[in-house]
Amino acid sequence: MTITKISQVLLSLFLFACTGTYAQQLSGAFPQGHSHNDYLQAAPFTLAYKQQLGSIEADVFLRNDTLFVAHTFNEIERGRTFEKLYLAPLMQVAARNGGRIYQQKSLQLLVDLKTSGEPTLQALVRLLEPHKQLFGEGGAVTLVISGNTPAPEAFRQYPGYVLFDGRPEVSYTPEQLQRVGLISQAFGTYSKWNGKGIPVEADREKLRAVIQKAHADKKPFRFWASPDNINAWKVLMNLGADYINTDKVTGLGTFLNGRHNAEFKAQGFYEPYKPSYKNNDSKGTVKNIILLIGDGMGLAQIYAGLTGNAGKLNLANFLNIGFSKTASSDNYITDSAAGATAFATGKKTRNRAIGVDSNLVPARSIMRDFQFAGKKTALISSGDITDATPASFYAHRPERSMQDSIAKDYLTCQADILIGGGFAHFQRTGVVDSLRKSGVSVSDQWKDLASIRTPFVLLDEQNARPMSKGRGDFLSAAFKKSVQSFAGHKPGFFIMAEGAQIDYGGHANIVSYAVTEMLDFDQLVGEAMRFADSNGETLVIVTADHETGGLTLLDGNLRTGYVDGHFSTDDHTGIMVPVFAYGPRSLDFRGVYENTEIHQKLIRILKGR
Repeated sequence: MTITKISQVLLSLFLFACTGTYAQQLSGAFPQGHSHNDYLQAAPFTLAYKQQLGSIEADVFLRNDTLFVAHTFNEIERGRTFEKLYLAPLMQVAARNGGRIYQQKSLQLLVDLKTSGEPTLQALVRLLEPHKQLFGEGGAVTLVISGNTPAPEAFRQYPGYVLFDGRPEVSYTPEQLQRVGLISQAFGTYSKWNGKGIPVEADREKLRAVIQKAHADKKPFRFWASPDNINAWKVLMNLGADYINTDKVTGLGTFLNGRHNAEFKAQGFYEPYKPSYKNNDSKGTVKNIILLIGDGMGLAQIYAGLTGNAGKLNLANFLNIGFSKTASSDNYITDSAAGATAFATGKKTRNRAIGVDSNLVPARSIMRDFQFAGKKTALISSGDITDATPASFYAHRPERSMQDSIAKDYLTCQADILIGGGFAHFQRTGVVDSLRKSGVSVSDQWKDLASIRTPFVLLDEQNARPMSKGRGDFLSAAFKKSVQSFAGHKPGFFIMAEGAQIDYGGHANIVSYAVTEMLDFDQLVGEAMRFADSNGETLVIVTADHETGGLTLLDGNLRTGYVDGHFSTDDHTGIMVPVFAYGPRSLDFRGVYENTEIHQKLIRILKGR
């Protein structure tokens, strides 16, 4: 389709009179990405458009009445014209989208005049005039002229849809300011910052002041030649820059388009439990063991939670801390099945294997050891109870996806209390009927928690919902129910409770998901510490099977509970994870060791060694 035909299509979609003047206004759409020297990208216009960048820059040279796009005059190539690389694609997209480039915002097209300003700009106006309905106030494209621009007093000589790139040091009259669409300046004018850390305070004040000056005139601001990395983009956003200059179109596009998943903003805070530490370093008797597993919880997730709760966390009150190496028997990076199997059996196994060794031979679960010692047992998860982590404590299967078979395995290694989601696996395999016939209470209704009596299985799908979708204080309530049910049992108990969905947030690469789940899990940690202090013979272990997402914290505010994070993967990573211990024998868990050693330490404590 020729540009003339496209223009006719657009004219049939809407009429636009390019009269008067137009000045771009600030809005909630900022910040936007600015594709600097866009024509040097592998796919000019197209790449920036697909990344939804709000501004595209093209350097133009006038040669024999034709506007060419190039970095220097000597680099001009036949066929690389402004009309072909930018105007034609713009018209095609607008025709396809009902007159718009983007549905929710306009596109800024910054045309940098590299040859003599007046003839080059006149040639550009002649080229654009037949298609002027695309530009200007209310149009799909905001045209801003930079480079060899005319003097401000000459702005009025050009059509109203032609705006200009202003400079902060220039004093414009109100009339001239109406023709300024953008204020720009070289970053180096104010700072020599290299993009690492943050600019020094004096530089930050200068950078912030020039942006605020532009905003006072209701103009968006852009630095050119600014540091171009993810840290610099975040700093420029914090300073208030409206357009982020980049040569890394895909990277910046991904960063900006992912803002809604990258940030957490606290709606309130809770006060962590204040531990007494009375029995914390003792070598005394351990009657009860509470193992809390934050699935996917690495140090970044923990600190994100601490930041989101205004600098306070129950986990931050532990004094005895170690680190667990998480590799499985067949991979540097474990999955939850192999990770939890290491805790439950003391055996390294293959990824995806449940409760078996590396040869896929069933391995004895620590549940058996606790039961043999006369202790009550409980398994709790904020996910499906047949999923990898809880399943590793009662099932023996070569493949974690065999969830119906895993449910059947529960009949041979029952806990006194089982709480989570996944009722369907127990129901369709006949496990529910078998349990009821043996005297176990079974329910799929969370409301039955208060009245149900031990032994019981309570699997309600609402328990596998995210916190953001209304799961509520399931973990803490399930824990309290278990502790109350075991009260008075002299041999004591073992409780494994999993915060399953910290992991889900990492896989989804959604910071708010991971943080809300982290904070929910931490409140469970506080309840466990509270019980340990009241009891005096309870050991609390808090750890993770692995880290998920490769979370990096780019920014945060310990006062407001704001977190900005960036994920490097949507899978697990191989880094060590912390092990927190509280109560008698907690000193045993300091140091760096294999994840299987957690099992061995618990066995030694169980046997009084």
